[in-house]
Amino acid sequence: MAVSSGTARVTLPSDTQILITREFDAPRHLVYKAYTTPELIKRWWSGDRGVVTSVDVDLRVGGTWRYVMTANEGFEVAFHGEFREIVTDDRIVSTEVFEGMPDAQAVDTATFVENAGRTTLSILVQHTNREHRDAHINSGMEAGLQEAMDDLEEVAVSLRA
Repeated sequence: MAVSSGTARVTLPSDTQILITREFDAPRHLVYKAYTTPELIKRWWSGDRGVVTSVDVDLRVGGTWRYVMTANEGFEVAFHGEFREIVTDDRIVSTEVFEGMPDAQAVDTATFVENAGRTTLSILVQHTNREHRDAHINSGMEAGLQEAMDDLEEVAVSLRA
């Protein structure tokens, strides 16, 4: 199956924000399912950067999430957060902490908008300051993000009956 490879757009709306936008060739309920279901997250979250070793998701307001991967270079990378708002198939607001930089908590707002069977996923990452935002951007996140979003599209498309 063909995906819209490398088409995620990463912009910086303000000194403390990162906006990621990507269109998927799948309805939003399937993109949402792939985005929130642990066994499906394991198939896309690491892109080509490593192997996902653990995914825990308690998908409810006040619930927590944690993703862990072993990078191709052999080191472990982990992120965690807490869900603040959930509107099924529409919107998720959660905190995000890279465990290698635990003081740099961000708030992520993911929205899923469907138009003619295609879904636009927008993720607004709100950091507390420019230093944390820049560290996030300068981590090389965009290349891995492109791979992960391509894989997310493949997973979502594969869920069609």
